[in-house]
Amino acid sequence: MNRRRTAQSAGPTGHRASGATTVPAAKLRAGTVLAAGLALAAGLALAGVTPGSASAAATTAGRASAATGTKADGKVRGSLPTPAGPYRVGTVALHLIDRSRPDPWVSEPPYRELMVSLFYPAAATGRASAPYMLPKAADHFDSVTANGYLGLNLPTGQVDWADTATHAYSGAPVDRRAGSLPVVVYSPGLGEPRTWSTTLVEQLASRGYLVVTIDNTYESPEVQFPDGRLALLSDPQPTVPWVTKLLTTRSADTSFVLDQLTAINRGGGRDLAIPAGLRGAMNLSAIGMLGHSAGGFASAQAMHDDPRIRAGVNLDGTMTLNPDPAAVNDPAYFPDVVKSGLDRPFLLMGSDGEGGESYQNDASWAAFGAHSTGWHADLTLRGSAHASFTDAETLVPQIASAVNLPAQTVTDDIGTLAPARAVTVEDDYLAAFFDRFLRHRDGHLLDGPSPRYPEMSFVG
Repeated sequence: MNRRRTAQSAGPTGHRASGATTVPAAKLRAGTVLAAGLALAAGLALAGVTPGSASAAATTAGRASAATGTKADGKVRGSLPTPAGPYRVGTVALHLIDRSRPDPWVSEPPYRELMVSLFYPAAATGRASAPYMLPKAADHFDSVTANGYLGLNLPTGQVDWADTATHAYSGAPVDRRAGSLPVVVYSPGLGEPRTWSTTLVEQLASRGYLVVTIDNTYESPEVQFPDGRLALLSDPQPTVPWVTKLLTTRSADTSFVLDQLTAINRGGGRDLAIPAGLRGAMNLSAIGMLGHSAGGFASAQAMHDDPRIRAGVNLDGTMTLNPDPAAVNDPAYFPDVVKSGLDRPFLLMGSDGEGGESYQNDASWAAFGAHSTGWHADLTLRGSAHASFTDAETLVPQIASAVNLPAQTVTDDIGTLAPARAVTVEDDYLAAFFDRFLRHRDGHLLDGPSPRYPEMSFVG
């Protein structure tokens, strides 16, 4: 099958630093995006550059959620959409330490430590809703990540990211009515924190999945540990060795997290704050993985390396080791997972850029599809942009309306598809995929185009 992806489907999207020219992600070719993103990330990491703020102009009325509010301090408080599934959602953050290997990015400490979050169906409790981000991480996201890595062109200092309203309750007990929980691992894009697709994650958890989000330390833009330390993205390089190292590290991180879940499910992890009812509730014979951008690439690589992962999804991520736009389609830089494909189900879902004019054939997707013997498909969400598969889809319109940003800012970030509809379509197709291949419940949504979802195009 032919594999297509869009012009903005690799690495960080557009980027802006103080005094730099902003280039909307939808106007950049895949390799250009990844190369530019790595180059700017390197500059930010080394020089501590803080992106400039966007100027306010015409309103984007009608696109913001009614739940958006302005706090007493004048900052915008965004709100994520209510999950569509039958269960409430609980969450817990875990600090995991892998003493069997050194950290590949830094010399100290002599071990690898990760922050992960678990999202799961929760029983009704009086628990408080979980924060979207911790304070130090939120400050760094506001001052550097949102514009410097993600290219959102939002004003700094005007959004309270930490106080964004979520629908997950901290430490709530598991709702055992959900039965045995299939496990889905989420891998964020380069320059994205693990929180940046909480909408997607909460939706899956509300449908009866245990979803695990991973911050890959020193490659995530900011990771706040329980003792208050903040680990930042460490010296990214737009080179083949750096991208190869990223994939290798993410794959090892994923396998380590699966090992920890296995131990917890068997009664281990007594030093961790595991929610009541979670031990013994995981179905570890039904593990899936999905990711956005570089995280989608990493999901395919992790499936290649770890046979425990039974199904995977790549949301708009190219699969080449060379971020140079001149070489992005060169088969010499395709990793083994592209050259050999996968023998298990894998879904490619891409955005379509501005007006459909930024379509291009992605040779890595085509090669991956041609070599895969397992079920595979390539879908395109019409009217979407690269960031449509993240919380930008919901939060950018709310912020733009509250601070009177140009409508073009919203379109550049998330495309033209109505945000609520984009979330619904994405979530329904992702649930259909994992329901089919992890739960063996086939609603036939993936059989072909559906009149209920005209926004979703089946490319191959």
